[in-house]
Amino acid sequence: MHTPIDFTVHPLVIPARLEDEDASDFIQLTEVRNRIYREIAGNDDETLTPAQLLPHYAPNPDEIRVVHVVRVGGEIVGRVGVDVPLEPGSKVAYWLIELLEAVQGRGLGRALYPLVEETARAHGRTVLESWAEHPEASGPTLPSPTGFGEIPRDRAARFYLDLGYTLEQVDRKSTLEIEAALPHVATLLDAARTRSTGYRVEQWTLPTPPEHAAGYAWAKSRMSTDVPTAALEIDEETWDVDRLARHDARFTDAGQTVLVTVAIHEESGDVVAFNELVSGVDESATTHQMDTLVLKEHRGHKLGQLVKCAGILRWHEIAPHSGRILTFNAEENRPMLDINEEIGFVPRAYIGAWKKTLAS
Repeated sequence: MHTPIDFTVHPLVIPARLEDEDASDFIQLTEVRNRIYREIAGNDDETLTPAQLLPHYAPNPDEIRVVHVVRVGGEIVGRVGVDVPLEPGSKVAYWLIELLEAVQGRGLGRALYPLVEETARAHGRTVLESWAEHPEASGPTLPSPTGFGEIPRDRAARFYLDLGYTLEQVDRKSTLEIEAALPHVATLLDAARTRSTGYRVEQWTLPTPPEHAAGYAWAKSRMSTDVPTAALEIDEETWDVDRLARHDARFTDAGQTVLVTVAIHEESGDVVAFNELVSGVDESATTHQMDTLVLKEHRGHKLGQLVKCAGILRWHEIAPHSGRILTFNAEENRPMLDINEEIGFVPRAYIGAWKKTLAS
């Protein structure tokens, strides 16, 4: 039986600026978020500053972000977040409940969960999806229904199962030690160039140059249709140059550097593959690899290897003090995992993707 725990929950105020008087909760919640991720992973790979996070919580015509602050004894101990994409006809909402270890195991997560469904229903959403890291552990496991990957039946897994969720997919979290990999990456880049006749590499840091905006926006839209999503419900996204500009601004406003490496199909001039690398909290922080995609109709030409390797080599020139790159891939995305493994990425943890459909 859980020991009762007294808590309060209230909407998070999103300040216009971190210097404003109402920014205190946002700043404190960011610090708690970082502690939670450190407790889960045992490192600071996913640490972000309030300045990095704030642009992602500003009003956005592409989605609604609803965040509640959780307090125990007056201290912030976690958050409840629900993201509502605004694609036409969308039925899905994405959510998380994140709590410090000190308050786990006492029924707080279950007490907070109804807020998730209430928020989803208030926005007309009936499909709920959530992701959680499941560190390696001994004991029973739960296989992915895709046939690729498994997670331990840990506390997080039991939480989702008890709430009526099903595991739909397993993602692999991997890291690359950059310096040691560079000679091999250069060799792989040369090999990819010999297989990618008819394509050329272009690179830039955000904001996106005007001459590439339309093509890159189109390629970004294909992330919602051309990557493995198992039985998850992922809205097909519409990207144009305005949406791309809003995306770019969320990173440039935070003072971050984002390197985009694309493959251009020479005959058509289209952007047909891309890779994104983004700076961490400081020069020595872990680099995050965001999206990587090769459009379906251009696969089989080593373009994934081409843009990844060209990106890593250029990134080391831009951010020479960043020691590692963090990335995530679906376990059934074997072509991309093959590239990552050949480059030198090593599995670190596995992420469960969970889904529940609410009764109407």
